[in-house]
Amino acid sequence: MYNTAIINLFIKQASHHAIMVIDTEGYIHIIEYLTEHLSLFENVHTADNNSETVMAVIEVELSEQIISVCSQNDALTFNQRNAIIREVDAIVYDLEEILSGVVNNPVTSQQYTFIKEFSALIKNLFDTEINKHSA
Repeated sequence: MYNTAIINLFIKQASHHAIMVIDTEGYIHIIEYLTEHLSLFENVHTADNNSETVMAVIEVELSEQIISVCSQNDALTFNQRNAIIREVDAIVYDLEEILSGVVNNPVTSQQYTFIKEFSALIKNLFDTEINKHSA
């Protein structure tokens, strides 16, 4: 369903990335938060009549949050916006690896709620880091 070794690798190696958000303690805490809630993605047999997949919801929710980050920070340069997009791609890759066994499954309402909350935490992390660099 998910790969515990990969989760541990992300937590241990997160500080080795030269990326604004992924190399923060906040990102490590968010990944730990995800691991604490992996049971939401285990042994799920019903999808609440939803045809969207787990990965589709992750992509939509993260996209909406990052659009919000960029629109709320007019002073971001083109290069900074591109760096943010690259970081979000890395986050999506991490999520694909952690949730590899369920990314193509239909999303349940509980999973949808969690993904929405998780995406908001990612947005808050970007907001925090942007504010640190602009202060």
